Amino acid sequence: MSAGRSADGREVQIPLQQAASSLAAPLSLAPPIVPTSHLRPANPWPVSDPGAPQGFLPLHGGFRDHFVETPEAKYCCEACRLVLCQPRQTECGHRFCQSCINSILSQPNPVCPADMEPLFKDKIFRDVCCHREIMALKVYCRSENNGCSEQMSLQQIPDHLNVCPFFELPCPLGKCKERMMRKEIPDHLTWKCKHRETTCEFCLTKMPLTDLQKHKETVCPAFPVSCPNHCSFSALPRSELSTHQQDCPKAQVSCQFHRYGCNFKGLNQEMRQHESTLAAEHLKMMGNWNCSLEKKVDDVKADLMERYKVLPALSSRLSDLENQNDELKDKNRQLEQKLAAMQKLMSSHSEKLLEVELELRSLRLLRDEVENLRSTLENVRTRLNALEQAGRSGTGSSSHTLAPLETQLNRHDDMLSVHEIRLADMDLRFQVLETASYNGTLIWKIRDYKRRKQEAVAGKTLSLYSQPFYTGYFGYKMCARVYLNGDGMGKGTHLSLFFVVMRGEYDALLPWPFKQKVTLMLMDQGPSRKHLGDAFKPDPNSSSFRRPAAEMNIASGCPLFVSQSVLETGSYIKDDTIFIKVTVDTSDLPDP
Repeated sequence: MSAGRSADGREVQIPLQQAASSLAAPLSLAPPIVPTSHLRPANPWPVSDPGAPQGFLPLHGGFRDHFVETPEAKYCCEACRLVLCQPRQTECGHRFCQSCINSILSQPNPVCPADMEPLFKDKIFRDVCCHREIMALKVYCRSENNGCSEQMSLQQIPDHLNVCPFFELPCPLGKCKERMMRKEIPDHLTWKCKHRETTCEFCLTKMPLTDLQKHKETVCPAFPVSCPNHCSFSALPRSELSTHQQDCPKAQVSCQFHRYGCNFKGLNQEMRQHESTLAAEHLKMMGNWNCSLEKKVDDVKADLMERYKVLPALSSRLSDLENQNDELKDKNRQLEQKLAAMQKLMSSHSEKLLEVELELRSLRLLRDEVENLRSTLENVRTRLNALEQAGRSGTGSSSHTLAPLETQLNRHDDMLSVHEIRLADMDLRFQVLETASYNGTLIWKIRDYKRRKQEAVAGKTLSLYSQPFYTGYFGYKMCARVYLNGDGMGKGTHLSLFFVVMRGEYDALLPWPFKQKVTLMLMDQGPSRKHLGDAFKPDPNSSSFRRPAAEMNIASGCPLFVSQSVLETGSYIKDDTIFIKVTVDTSDLPDP
């Protein structure tokens, strides 16, 4: 094992196998390790360090180094009896190596082996003073068996092993499995290592010695090889062999007209005579091959013409398919958008539906109670009629019985009236819940446009309010206000449309003033869908957008929203009904 120091001065141990390259520094085989003992902090084990330095320390137990003088007993572990490594002191005053005390604490009901006192992990501490004294003890070099006689303190061992000539290292080339002392490395790399670098004597390429023979036998371009045809050239460089094959007189070659049908094969020197004597035959072969080639070309042209005739139809079909694919993509994109909107709408309406169900349940109970009251009232009336008839026939006691019955009848009439009022109020609340929107969008359907317009002109009903809508279940409460005959500068000529912030149940949780963008729109019911709209950002200084102190704030909007002529001549009125849409931007609205 070897050791050094980390950047913060802590001692760290390096296995000697891993430290080989760094320990060879004096031979210029690796950069030297700069000693950092002067950076050693006052506390060798910082508080933030969960344990003592690793590597330089034994895996288990204490130090096994050869000490110059026998260490005192106070420096020995009570468990392994070796010199303490990372000493820990117990509550009873005994010292242990860190690994030894950890082994003891891992047992059930741990006790000190020196006095059998119980041990507790939170009452065991680092003995820094003892550690410093141990690290100052003199030891022999760990390469003592190889001949090194140096003496040093325990903490100086890593620095010494970086330069010790007797320290054993593996071959710095990495492939050789041999180990040697540092002083033997130059001789090993020069003469003994099988993986040392050498130079090919033919091509002068550098390579490991183990690869030299294979290089010569397979790839060396300058290595002399013999001609495979056994001609007079007995030794040729490997790089010139392919060129020689073309001119070798004993090389077996095929006639250059073999593609036209000539099957002659012979030596290079015979090929010249063959070509000169059979030139006419070669020309005839070329003519026949040319004719067959022309026929094939004609067949290919005919086939191409047939395919060319089908090409326009295929091109048209491909264009249609591309158009259909684009349409399907658009439809798919629209369907995905609708699906996302529907999912968002369904999730936003889930709580609303729950509220409606609760209202319906209470409404059913109230109706049952009203029915019971009506039944009781009918019974009382029946009894009252019977008593009145009996009174007319002369029964003397009827006057005494009739008075309490009339009182009971009046009480039931009063209760029935109260319940009918409550029932009407519940119906109204149910209608509001049924039409309320919680996503910041209002679709307002105004029926009987002509009648309402006449009432506005006559001054009976100047304006109409929409049902409330919300930016969320716990969001702003708002509504729209419309003047069918106009208001202010638009009176008599325009339809005026305004936006109103109402007092809501969760205003205390919302940011004020109201700052969301508002879009007002008159819906076109014709096929062209040319909706008329206007948008504005609220003025934060306007009282219309502060937190409402009353039921609703002052309306803010467009007195000249749309002229009466445009409204009544276009397709904005259908079946005596108009639709108004108000959208509040909720994209940047924080959760309450």
